[in-house]
Amino acid sequence: MKITENFSKVKVLIVGDIMLDRYWWGNVSRISPEAPVPVVTLDKTSLLAGGAANVAANVAGLGAKPYLVGIIGEDAEAEMLSEVLLEANISTSFLIPLKNYQTTVKTRIVAHNQHVVRIDQENTRDLSREEEQVIFKKIETVIDEIDIFIISDYAKGLISENLVKRLITKTVSKQKKILVDPKGKNYSKYKGATLLTPNQREAVQATNLEEHEKDSVEKAGNILLESLLVEALLITRGEKGMMLFQKNKEIEHLRALARKVYDVTGAGDTVIASLAVMLASGANFREAANIANISAGLVVEQIGTTAISLETLRNVL
Repeated sequence: MKITENFSKVKVLIVGDIMLDRYWWGNVSRISPEAPVPVVTLDKTSLLAGGAANVAANVAGLGAKPYLVGIIGEDAEAEMLSEVLLEANISTSFLIPLKNYQTTVKTRIVAHNQHVVRIDQENTRDLSREEEQVIFKKIETVIDEIDIFIISDYAKGLISENLVKRLITKTVSKQKKILVDPKGKNYSKYKGATLLTPNQREAVQATNLEEHEKDSVEKAGNILLESLLVEALLITRGEKGMMLFQKNKEIEHLRALARKVYDVTGAGDTVIASLAVMLASGANFREAANIANISAGLVVEQIGTTAISLETLRNVL
């Protein structure tokens, strides 16, 4: 596909909740005598970029240049995350360390390729206006260089209503596209963005519909498209694929392409990263959604947080 030749020229600004994904891999051969739980014998540990950092890893994996803006703590986990990012060709220059803040870490224990348990270490406090201003100023230093903008909202406190509205206003004034991976029920703060990528449950809940209601996803998509004044909406539906909504166009259904699903962790990050790189390379929404669908199908076939690579994508194409 010729458009992938443009990926290396694309610059993507990602702002969102940054995480360190830690995996403890092991085996289970017995049940604990202390409680009815499996005893996992640890074989190895791996560290990966999570949350908005995984979006950046996917952008880098596609050969584009990510600019990652977010907050970390002044702790050992922040140092580990910085090492992971640098290995993935992601600059740490735009990370903002805060005092009295815990770097978000998700530790997953996996035995025999089965996810046993997850342990979360995180802060979910709202940022002060002063902290928001520091982040906004950091974004302003690079906004003229970038081609497209991503907001990766994991509801950890960074993506406040005030910050989102300022970011959307600023990006639109620069005539650049801004894509949002949303969280929560209040989508009004994303009004005026270019495109949103909720999953099926998130879209239905955001419009106060019931999942079992007939055509609930279609209704939710149309409501969000109209009420948020976005140009497009891509609803991910797991094994049912995706639905693309655009103004004054028929809804397009994209069937799921994964041959076997092992782990959906981070699939949404791959979707929005692929969309951004494609759109910035000159693709339309339909073409971008198609590549995002293919990319998501590839990463869910892997265990653990996995970023798409340009080589893998080209092989499939």
